[in-house]
Amino acid sequence: MKKLITLSVMLIGFLAFSQNKNAKQIIEVDGVCMMCKERIEKAAIRTKGVKSAIWNVKTHELKLIFDERKTNVETISKNLAAVGHDTKAVKATDEAYNSVNPCCKYRDEDVVKAHN
Repeated sequence: MKKLITLSVMLIGFLAFSQNKNAKQIIEVDGVCMMCKERIEKAAIRTKGVKSAIWNVKTHELKLIFDERKTNVETISKNLAAVGHDTKAVKATDEAYNSVNPCCKYRDEDVVKAHN
């Protein structure tokens, strides 16, 4: 019985600490300009547990380093959508999207063409 209890405690301890403190993830985030870059990176960094967030204007990839014990990709995506930027997982509401600067309207084909 002692061995079973010891084994159980060890297993619980292992599972509790198995989450990665420096998880790396790349997610796609819609945007078109340097103003978008600043807004996206700021929203990601303000998410508790995010240590690094770098968004590439050309590829639309947001490279993240975050603590899985404190946050996850879904939470980060929701925070990005809250400031008006779509991700594959979460689409920004029309209200949030309309709050971005007119030059950042990535859903408008004319604006996207103007940035190319």
